[in-house]
Amino acid sequence: MKDRPSFASEAITAEREASVKLGLLRRSPGLWLTLAIALVVGLYPALTGNVAVREVVFTMLLSVALASSLNILLGYTGYVSFGHVVFFGLGGYVGMFLLSRGMGLWLAAPAGGLASGVLAFLLGKAILRLRGAYFALATIGINEAMRAFINNFAPFGGPTGISLNFQIYTGYGGAGQALWLTYYVLLGLAIVSLVLSYLVKTSKFGLGLMAIREDEDAAEVMGVITPNAKTWAYILSAIIPGIVGALFFFKNGNIEPNDAFRLHFSIEMLVMVMLGGQGTVLGPMLGAAGYQGLRGFLVTSPLFKDVQLAVAGGLLLLIVLFIPAGAVGWLRQHFPRLRALLP
Repeated sequence: MKDRPSFASEAITAEREASVKLGLLRRSPGLWLTLAIALVVGLYPALTGNVAVREVVFTMLLSVALASSLNILLGYTGYVSFGHVVFFGLGGYVGMFLLSRGMGLWLAAPAGGLASGVLAFLLGKAILRLRGAYFALATIGINEAMRAFINNFAPFGGPTGISLNFQIYTGYGGAGQALWLTYYVLLGLAIVSLVLSYLVKTSKFGLGLMAIREDEDAAEVMGVITPNAKTWAYILSAIIPGIVGALFFFKNGNIEPNDAFRLHFSIEMLVMVMLGGQGTVLGPMLGAAGYQGLRGFLVTSPLFKDVQLAVAGGLLLLIVLFIPAGAVGWLRQHFPRLRALLP
């Protein structure tokens, strides 16, 4: 009987763990600096009222949320997914379907995230048994299979997709106000994704994921239940993309299979994570901002507008060959004093 912990001792242990996590948050200047930068950049269009700047920052915030979510799987767990856009697309379709049936955005968007999480759970039980190139190839196949399925799924509109009635936006103060509403929610999601990434990285769960990344067999020997850990990492990395997909297509007013499941979108996410620094909190944000800035230049350049994907592929190759740790890893290596500011 003496060896059995009492409810009081369990409560004290839980309270101590919570206080430790709170202390880590307070003693993390790098995290606060990262969040401050995201908040300042995110609020700038609202303070200036500049619609053109809002659209540019919207794309950056969307990329930050997606890249930070992918980082949980790629950066912490070491699993390369070329089909992560499947969660973005599924969340978009579920959200748009519910919106077209009269459900509000506040329920439709979380439903999109929940659907993506359920899909990640089902897929994770099957494909996370694979490793390396086999897993990467499986994710490509899943994305293409999902696109083919949705293309022939009548409730989701088949190849024509789903289009919202313009009157839906009147419930949000009109189309103009709906755009700002979507923008603010996405800003909040981008910040949540950064905080979630940090909490995962500094938790016991995150240590288990990083052990899997370094040597999965050794992690199992050390007591990490690798199938469960990988599945939960996959689920966490899928929920926010599902919500973001619902917001993105609500903003656009329509969704089609080819737009929802673009394979090159997954490749761009990989580039963002690796450009900034996989396995870091700040890296995906820097990578997303840097890549979207480069992409904006390429798209508007008459000379390079048709080769933006080739540039993305070439950039990914250069990162792997010369700076595999990304921008944050390079800064940590050459400027050790900045380590505290580079989570």
